[in-house]
Amino acid sequence: MNKKLWLLLLAIATAVQANAPDASLLQAPELRPLQQQPVAAHLTARLLERNHYKPVALDNVLSEKIFDHYIKSLDGEKLFFLQSDIDQWTPARIRLDDSILNDDLDIPFAIFNRYSKRAVERYTYARSLLKSGFDFQQKESFQYLREKEPWPKSEDEVRELWRKRVKNDWLQLKIAGKDNKSIVTTLDKRYENFIKRIGKLKSEDAFQIFMNAYTMSVEPHTNYMGPRATEDFDISMRLSLVGIGAVLEEKDDYTTIKELVPGGPAALSGKLKAGDRILGVAQGEKGAMADVVGWRLDDTVALIRGAADSVVILDILPAGVGPDAEHKTISLVRKKISLEEQAAKKSILTLNDDGVAHRVGVISLPTFYEDFEARQKGERDYKSATRDVARLLSELKAENVDSVLVDLRNNGGGSLSEAIELTGLFVGAGPVVQQRDAQGRISIARDSARNAPWTGPLGVLINRGSASASEIFAAAIQDYHRGVVIGEPSFGKGTVQTLVNLDQMARTEKQQLGELRLTIAQFFRIDGTTTQLRGVTPDINLPAISDPEHFGESSFENALPWMRIRAADYETLGDLFDLLPILQQRHDKRVTTDKDYQNLLDDIAEYNVRRKKNQISLNEAERRKERETQQAKLKLRDKGAAAEKKAAAKKADSLPATATAPTVPTVPTAPSALASEDDEDEFDKERKNAKDALLNEAAHIIGDEAELLVARSNLTARRAPNAAKAGGGNL
Repeated sequence: MNKKLWLLLLAIATAVQANAPDASLLQAPELRPLQQQPVAAHLTARLLERNHYKPVALDNVLSEKIFDHYIKSLDGEKLFFLQSDIDQWTPARIRLDDSILNDDLDIPFAIFNRYSKRAVERYTYARSLLKSGFDFQQKESFQYLREKEPWPKSEDEVRELWRKRVKNDWLQLKIAGKDNKSIVTTLDKRYENFIKRIGKLKSEDAFQIFMNAYTMSVEPHTNYMGPRATEDFDISMRLSLVGIGAVLEEKDDYTTIKELVPGGPAALSGKLKAGDRILGVAQGEKGAMADVVGWRLDDTVALIRGAADSVVILDILPAGVGPDAEHKTISLVRKKISLEEQAAKKSILTLNDDGVAHRVGVISLPTFYEDFEARQKGERDYKSATRDVARLLSELKAENVDSVLVDLRNNGGGSLSEAIELTGLFVGAGPVVQQRDAQGRISIARDSARNAPWTGPLGVLINRGSASASEIFAAAIQDYHRGVVIGEPSFGKGTVQTLVNLDQMARTEKQQLGELRLTIAQFFRIDGTTTQLRGVTPDINLPAISDPEHFGESSFENALPWMRIRAADYETLGDLFDLLPILQQRHDKRVTTDKDYQNLLDDIAEYNVRRKKNQISLNEAERRKERETQQAKLKLRDKGAAAEKKAAAKKADSLPATATAPTVPTVPTAPSALASEDDEDEFDKERKNAKDALLNEAAHIIGDEAELLVARSNLTARRAPNAAKAGGGNL
């Protein structure tokens, strides 16, 4: 062989080797249970059988449920395992109970190791597909949700699924404006990161997933937390973590913002919103951007956490839009998230309905917070939601509002005592909630406040994210006929949990067994029904944005059932039932001409169509056409909003000096679910100033309530003298 040919072959071999996956990354770890983990599993089983609100025997029936839950936790979209894998483990379906009771966790660890092996194989194959590229002129589509599909029966079948998945990843970046070379680099790094993530798995990870498959097979809100998870939970409870102030979750290989902590850097920046996907993280203005797509959630969180006043840079794929877009780079300064910044807030909405002005005081409550430690110490000015709301009510009364709307959307709960005491601000003394333990003993929690600071018209705004303490408050207001509940049915969490330290039970010196979050009781409304499963049903329904099939208590297969006990002894404070048909009629009429409300209905309808379709085109021309259609729709919508705003301003200028111009809140909202990512930069500013259509309509409803109550009061005052002369009568 001549020298030139030899050098050419050497160069080719070197290039191939450089583009090939690192052989060291292809090995999934062979995990084994740690010595303490069978002990933790056995202790958990004892606690669940003896102390859970609804004890469930650890037998073959539960074993099958654990198996299904475990497999779903590992491969819910059926992209890794083959049907032959599932068939091989058929005998294990009824042996997981024995594994736990006999301190032998070999079977669940063997299943986890097979998952790790399959995951490495799939992502290694994905990397190999990047060498040849794709033809985007073909007519084919990608099914992105496969939970209800059968398991792949062969390697050829699963490879076809992954071919389409990688092709979709490529097309997303292509439409976002990246060239082929950068696409290959980005995706190769992304898939490599997932393989690395598999390589970093530890026995605690496998055990944590298996144990939660066990505990959540008993009941959805019973969870096991290993030592690492316990530490993270303690940090969140102390509210002393330094970071950006965002709750994150893992969705489809993305670290996704689930919610923003009020008062945190992320929320205050106005640049991030729920649903945004974090693609990269860099330390400081000059730090290298680490691609975190496919990373473990805790690894991404560790990168985002840091010292106070330090800078973190995030590469963001915006929420509610297609995945084919230019990314946003967001710079944030890490801060300590304080309870003070998460406190209740107030605002006043001045509305005009057919010439009648309403001043509605809005109190937004993100959580039922309380400084437990300060209260226990007897500190006079300890922080609490009830105290803050009482102060805000006093201020709103001084500002002459006609009615009050308590906004509990996405309030997941908090302190039970705060929910009880806050209810007292509107109903005075009386029972608020009932609680039944596993032995059937019922206790009634009451508020002792003699006088309610606010006795005027009241409304409560809820959504699917309103849970636990929020549902207790909303239900009590509804049961007392004290106010109108507006929105969509709430989450439906009507259970009580406590934390059990397994190390204390076992009397171990080290913190190695973790903790069990155990359901021990159930909440009941004072009317005897429970908020469990069904949640609180609003008096006036607004459009449901969330998908009840995937979010809320009813989305859990093994949620505790709805039931009823005896009602508590209480008296209603009024009767709004005769007003509800009128409120509903006015609401129905008003929203037909509310463009923001109708736009929301349009977005929800189209989202539901796309969700049910569960297909996305892999043809470039079709995808670009879809994006252009969305862009045109947004332009038309924003153009109409600008014209409406200009007309409203002109009308306001022409009003007499004594009149009140109609105003609406200008709060940041998520962009339309139909928007494409290319639209985001152009229209982001306008959308941030868009109306909160649901809050605005809820305020109108409460304004109507105030008007009708005044009218009824005037009618009663006029008829009372005549009724007395006649010896009585109906009013």
